[in-house]
Amino acid sequence: MTTPDHERTTARSHDHRAARRRWAIGTPLVFALSGALFFISANNSQGSDLRPGRVTTMASLVQRESQNVERLQAQARNLTQDVDELSAAVNDKTVQKERAKARGMRGAAGFTPVTGPGITVTMSDAPREVRESSDRPIQEFVVHQQDIQAVVNAMWDSGARAVMIQGQRIISTTGIKCAGNSVELHGIPYPQPYVITGVGDPTAMQDRLDSDPYVLGFRRDAVDPQVSVGWAMQQDAMVTAPAYGGIKGLSYARPAAD
Repeated sequence: MTTPDHERTTARSHDHRAARRRWAIGTPLVFALSGALFFISANNSQGSDLRPGRVTTMASLVQRESQNVERLQAQARNLTQDVDELSAAVNDKTVQKERAKARGMRGAAGFTPVTGPGITVTMSDAPREVRESSDRPIQEFVVHQQDIQAVVNAMWDSGARAVMIQGQRIISTTGIKCAGNSVELHGIPYPQPYVITGVGDPTAMQDRLDSDPYVLGFRRDAVDPQVSVGWAMQQDAMVTAPAYGGIKGLSYARPAAD
C-alpha cells in the first residue's frame, strides 16, 4: 500500500526524468537549428551586413530607389517605342485609323512639348532658425503635398496649357505625394524648394493664384515672420514644358476588330 507522500515523490521523480529527456532532446535540436540559421545568413549575406540600418542611410536608400525607378522608366519607354514601331508596321486600315486618332490626342494628354509665356512659383520650407526658435508644430513650417497641389490646381483652373514641377511635366495621371521631407513625382522623390511652372496666360494664372483661398493661406504664412515659409512668383516671357517622359500607364492592349 502506497502513501500519499510516496505517490507525490514518485510523480516528482517521473516529472524530473521527463524534463531531463526533453532537455536532452531539445538542446541538440536548438543548437542544430541555430547552426542552420547562421549558415543560411552567411550564405545569403555573401560577406555583407544583413542589417541595412547599419550600412544604409535614408538618403542613400532614397537615391537607390530613385535610380531603380529611373531605370524601370527607361525600360518602359523603350518597350513603348517598340510597341509603337511594331504598330506602325501593321498594314491594316483599322489600326492606322486608331493610331491617327491617338496622335491627335497626344497634345491634350501631355505627350508633346509646349512653349509659350507662363508663370513660375517657388515654395520652400521655413528657415531652420525660425523652426528652432518656435514651439509651434513642425507641420506649420514645411511645404505639404496639398500646398503644391493647390498651386497646380489654380494653374489648371486658369487655363494653363501645361504645368511642370521640378521640371517634370504633370499630366492627368500624375500623383503628388509626400515622401518624408521630399515630394514624390512619378515614383521619384524631389527635395525642396519646389519649383512649379505653368505655361499659359500669365495674367490669368496670377489672378487665379491671387484669389485661391488655400494659396492665400500659404502666402499669409509666408509673410508671417513667425512662420516664414518660402513663396516667390514671377512671370516668364517664354518657357518650354517638355513632353511627358514617364510611364504612360498602359495596362493591356486589345486587338482591333476585323
